Amino acid sequence: MTKKAREHFSSKIGFFFAAIGSAVGLGVLWKFPYIVGQNGGALFLLAYVACTILIGIPVFAAELLLGRKTQRSAIGVFSLLMPTKPFWKLAGWLGVVSSFLIMSFYSVVAGWGLSYMVSSITGASRGMSAEKVSEVFHLLVSSSDLCLLWHFLFTLMTMMIVFSGVRKGIEHWSRIMTRSLFAMLFALFLYSCTLPGMGPAIEFILYPNFETFTFSSVLEALGLSFFTLSLGQGIMFSYGSYTSDQEDLPMMSIIVSFAVIIVAILGALTIFPVVFTFGFEPSAGTGLIFQALPYLFSKLPGGVLISTLFFSLFVFAGLTSAMAFVEVVASNMMELMGWSRKKAALLVSMATFIFGIPSALAGSGILFSDWQEIYRMNFLETMDNFVSVWLIPVGGLITTVFVGWIWNKEASQEEFLKGSSCSPRLFSVWYYAMRFLVPGLIILIILQKSGLINFD
Repeated sequence: MTKKAREHFSSKIGFFFAAIGSAVGLGVLWKFPYIVGQNGGALFLLAYVACTILIGIPVFAAELLLGRKTQRSAIGVFSLLMPTKPFWKLAGWLGVVSSFLIMSFYSVVAGWGLSYMVSSITGASRGMSAEKVSEVFHLLVSSSDLCLLWHFLFTLMTMMIVFSGVRKGIEHWSRIMTRSLFAMLFALFLYSCTLPGMGPAIEFILYPNFETFTFSSVLEALGLSFFTLSLGQGIMFSYGSYTSDQEDLPMMSIIVSFAVIIVAILGALTIFPVVFTFGFEPSAGTGLIFQALPYLFSKLPGGVLISTLFFSLFVFAGLTSAMAFVEVVASNMMELMGWSRKKAALLVSMATFIFGIPSALAGSGILFSDWQEIYRMNFLETMDNFVSVWLIPVGGLITTVFVGWIWNKEASQEEFLKGSSCSPRLFSVWYYAMRFLVPGLIILIILQKSGLINFD
């Protein structure tokens, strides 16, 4: 039986939009602003940039290189390179499980964004008090039927994209949505520049606050860097396998990572001026997006347009990442089970929707009514915490140990320099980071987040 040729991105531009679309997701718009706010602004932002450059880029490149080398998805990478030592496949499985679990609750949060996009178009928040806007969010979260509806619709939209394949689905829609995302974000940023809160926002982001910054904030920054770059989730293994030997993957890793940094900073400079204009706290947590901003938008000139633009941006960012999550699981099932793409996309989407039902119903208390009292967070928050604290860092750690200590150095150097303009000296820096710096810091993240050590 002849093996079917693996589908590839049509060009490096197609790969760029797919990779950056995967990275620039809800982590940038949903998590990044309030985590920056909770960790002291400028110093945390500096730590995030440093972690992305020193740690994120090396791991990003490693996952792409392993994917291209083997032309396999996450599990297949380690099965092909280490066929007699199945332990290493654990990194691939952790990435697949991480993407599956993230998609299960990610689509719930993105579904809230869909709901708010519809509300923004109709001007539903106009004239509401801050308390009423907050009440509407709690009503949405506690409404089981609405949460399930938006959860289903977002999952369906994602499935239809993955259903169409790498070029006609992921690459095509990444080009459209990522360009639209950039355009909308830049337009919102320019609008924020006209607000009185832009000055305090710039000061908050650029002026260090040592009182709210601790060593654990550095580890938080590294964890956020992994999340925003889609590392430890199996995504870049798959995307790397869709590239050719002519692509300069180390340089592309650098370009994509810096693009993510720029988008994250632009996102913060878009949201914080609105927050500071009305005297809200930048550390307002997850409610910053769904409770504070709708009220604040309604008070601004052109509020309906601005709110609609922002939540359209939110949904687009969600979709560009969500299709990567589904693609990771689907591509691995295609390799392991021999499924067709359409069968894999359908079954994986159905499975993530079903597993995401408890997250969609977390606010209503219909399922697992005592969950929050026992575990001190609802089901959705538990899944988010489990993936962020354990699965992603552990999967990333196994990958870095494999590249730094197990994979043949000559083979990794050959793959690193293939199609690349980078010098052998840069390879030596990358290889040293993968052997010592990266695994050491990931271990610190795991120990700090698990509570085994406390640096505060």
